[in-house]
Amino acid sequence: MTRFDDTVTMPTTRPAGCPFDPPTDLAALRDEQPLRPMLYPDGHRGWLATGHAAVRAVLADRRFSSRTELMHSPVPREGMDGPLPSSPPGMFINTDAPEHTRYRGLLTGAFTVRRMRLLAERVDEVTREHLDAMQRQGPSADLVTAFAQPIPALMICELLGAPYSDRDFFLEHTAVFNDFEATAEQQAASVTAFGGFLHDLVLAKRAAPTDDLLSDLTRTDLTVEELTNVAFLLLGAGLDTTANMIALGAFALLTTPDQVALLHADPERSVEELLRYLSIAHTMVRVALEDVELDGRLIRAGDTVTLSVEAGNRDPAKFPEPDRLDLGRRATGHLSFGHGIHQCLGQQLARVELRVALPALFTRFPSLRLAVAPQDVPLRSGVDILGAHRLPVTWDAP
Repeated sequence: MTRFDDTVTMPTTRPAGCPFDPPTDLAALRDEQPLRPMLYPDGHRGWLATGHAAVRAVLADRRFSSRTELMHSPVPREGMDGPLPSSPPGMFINTDAPEHTRYRGLLTGAFTVRRMRLLAERVDEVTREHLDAMQRQGPSADLVTAFAQPIPALMICELLGAPYSDRDFFLEHTAVFNDFEATAEQQAASVTAFGGFLHDLVLAKRAAPTDDLLSDLTRTDLTVEELTNVAFLLLGAGLDTTANMIALGAFALLTTPDQVALLHADPERSVEELLRYLSIAHTMVRVALEDVELDGRLIRAGDTVTLSVEAGNRDPAKFPEPDRLDLGRRATGHLSFGHGIHQCLGQQLARVELRVALPALFTRFPSLRLAVAPQDVPLRSGVDILGAHRLPVTWDAP
């Protein structure tokens, strides 16, 4: 954190030995001023919101835009020294109403709470299959590759009708998309490879539809480009976020074993607390479309506002003792899926997967423990989505 009188730069340094905590300076900034001026890497002077109420207010206010071409990046990105590039047609999370409404309306029916609950049986089946495989190959494993990645990969592939055999290809490229430190060339190559694959898949679905979401969408008025980018967004988001949430959720529980009984007692409440505590999608960005007064500050039209979800989710004004993982807590109102019209479309699928996978893991392996010291678990850094590269675990063989 660098101060320029009242203005700061984005804190990014996380505390050593505290793998689940936000950058230390975020809490101090939030306690001083939950909304304050911020200097961006390209010289833009915008805002940083760290308080729960301030972050939620911006997300709920349609006077703030999600269009990337209006934004400035809160962290340095190679080749981006000004506003970010515009998103292509179909990348609907980076659009505003009415365009956003059109795309979301076509997809909402596929992600209802009822439909996701119907998928719970399939999630349970997939989870048991991977636990069986771990047990056969054990008594040790990398929980990321053996468990956390394949379950959401299979579920989103089945939902969209994408071939599960290509999951390693998907995972490789989604990791590059979310890496701040990847070069512009690396990101462009991944976008090209991933987009090309999905373009061919869309054409195949148009020619011979099957029983899946992508085939359903080919019957709408969306163009091939729009369909490709919708698939890009859903497949990329559905893989990376839930996979890392399962891995970090397991890691957090392995370091607080007293919480596992609470997980078994109430998986729904437990998952909400894990979502709040970990805040893996830690930062969001919006741009003011007009002058907006918020928290006693005047945000001018064109100002970029960086929203620290992780600081908001650790705000003591909203959650008592926020830095403590407490699976008995009612974490209602957390911001991990966003808020407002852009709230995560796939949140119910993610919840189902987490509520099934995590209790099943600790039920099958009650002696599950880390195979390395917590500080030796290699975590992802400099990324949009927090997670672990590997999570070595072991358990007592029967």
